Amino acid sequence: MSVRERPGADVVAAARAGDQRAVEALVTGYLPLIYNIVGRALDGHADVDDVVQETVLRVLQGLDGLDDPRRFRSWAVAIAMNQIRERWRTRTALPEAGALQDTPETADPGADFVDLTILELRLSGQRREVAEATRWLEHEERELLSLWWLETAGELTRAETTESLGLPGPHIAVRVQRMKARLDAARLVVRALRARPACEELTLLTAPWDGVPGALWRKRLARHVRECPRCHVQERELLPAEGLLAPLALLPLPVALAFRSWLPGAVGTTATATPSGATGAAPAGTAAFAAKPAALIAAGILAIGGGAALLYGAPWEDHEQRAAPPAAAGPRGAAPSSPSTTPSSASASPSPSPTPTPSASASRTPAATPAAGAYGATVDAPDLAPDPAARPGPLPRRGERGVALSSFPGKTVVGGGYQIVHRGEWVTVRGQGYFTVRWDVMFAQRPGGLTMPTWTGLRGKLFHVASGGGYRMDDPKAGTTGTWMGNQRDGLIVLPPGAQQMWKNEYFHLDGEVTLHLNETEADYNLDILPLSWDAVSADLTTPPDGGQDAPRSRYGLVRDTGRESAPVPQYLTRARPEDPLTVQRDSDLRRPLTGARAT
Repeated sequence: MSVRERPGADVVAAARAGDQRAVEALVTGYLPLIYNIVGRALDGHADVDDVVQETVLRVLQGLDGLDDPRRFRSWAVAIAMNQIRERWRTRTALPEAGALQDTPETADPGADFVDLTILELRLSGQRREVAEATRWLEHEERELLSLWWLETAGELTRAETTESLGLPGPHIAVRVQRMKARLDAARLVVRALRARPACEELTLLTAPWDGVPGALWRKRLARHVRECPRCHVQERELLPAEGLLAPLALLPLPVALAFRSWLPGAVGTTATATPSGATGAAPAGTAAFAAKPAALIAAGILAIGGGAALLYGAPWEDHEQRAAPPAAAGPRGAAPSSPSTTPSSASASPSPSPTPTPSASASRTPAATPAAGAYGATVDAPDLAPDPAARPGPLPRRGERGVALSSFPGKTVVGGGYQIVHRGEWVTVRGQGYFTVRWDVMFAQRPGGLTMPTWTGLRGKLFHVASGGGYRMDDPKAGTTGTWMGNQRDGLIVLPPGAQQMWKNEYFHLDGEVTLHLNETEADYNLDILPLSWDAVSADLTTPPDGGQDAPRSRYGLVRDTGRESAPVPQYLTRARPEDPLTVQRDSDLRRPLTGARAT
């Protein structure tokens, strides 16, 4: 089950009717999301597990009061936020004299959510600094941070954040900007404190500091960093937090929570207060769920990797074997049911799996040594732009019977192809021939980290044959001080680590079928997908640079096709059909069958 595409309204309705499997699907689908929200908001406090458990119980017990099952996710998040605030109120209440057992607990050092995030997601560099900087925020800011982090990573939408907080959209936007400014100030403080050699003035300033991050010391130290010429250099090359957080998955669910929270009898049969204030017993399916053996439930929860997205693999087949009908009806369809297909975690920290899955190893070493020049042996990787005056070599000619495009219902054809502009939109290409993917990054609309598009459901062979359009997107843009990826005034679009820098036009040759998904999260971009002939591709690649502003061409195109099986395949490509295209593995190694996910 994907962490981003959780059970829908039909599953919610079934759970309300007492379907035990639907109840289990809701819990396993939403428990990691709730755990991440609560964990970041409470900063790893010892009460995190209790708050998560209470939230899930209230969700299950309040299902009958949910008018619209389509609002389940924002409704569940709102319950989690209410439980977080209730726990803050409990912690800040003064205990009675001598009542040691009522003294508010402090954060458990062994459960520090920042350390867990760094460890489990293997953060380094500026991503690690962002995680550490969250310690310096006040608890109200961490509540908003917990939602904004998940929104940036594609786990929530802004509409869901707004609805769960019960505040107007403009109000949320202002609060997010204020929180981000304080987070950036904290990032500078983290950098300055780590700088070596240390700033002498900063060392004197922190002499009375107890070493515990907090809002008061953040303000003091941030003021020094801004005013100190030596410390202020830490602001150089500071990437937007959105771009750093966008590729991150949810923090995996801890084993202790999985086993502790769902022991038999954990869901009581007595009436309890629901979020709306009404009382009532849990749905019929809830009691049965509570009685299920804890080990089985925990295994089911752990199988999803606590928030790591799943890839459902399917044995691949050569194009010559494509006579069999596709296993799924649509590009977003569920994985085919097969005894040999075992879900596995795509997170950086693998979780236990109920059955052995040898192919889910993080190793990129193939099970068997592929033959030289095998299809999929060469995958796109970051490369340098050629000299602007360098004419490309000849483009090998591959078979052309023509390709046809299709998209989701209601999408209209534009210029002989399709334009996809929103996250979740897709285009399927079928046939044999050439087509282009034309890039338009909207840095002035929404800058930040770019979540790359993904290719799923490949049947046959897909090659990345050339790049053109007259410029790479990181080339200088005429009449501006920036590039086609943005500038300091309007904002910058930042590629994820390891991504190949795209050109204006990217050209592909397909012999089979594949679906391209637009996955924007933070940064805004559009894609035009158009069928083309070999002649049209060659003409674009060989058009010389002209330096014009209306139709600028900075360089010739680049031929990537070798004419053989060793020609490169595009990044973020899989033969599997995952439920969520954002989970496609990042190596695109097609030399062997994909029977599960490999670590990204």
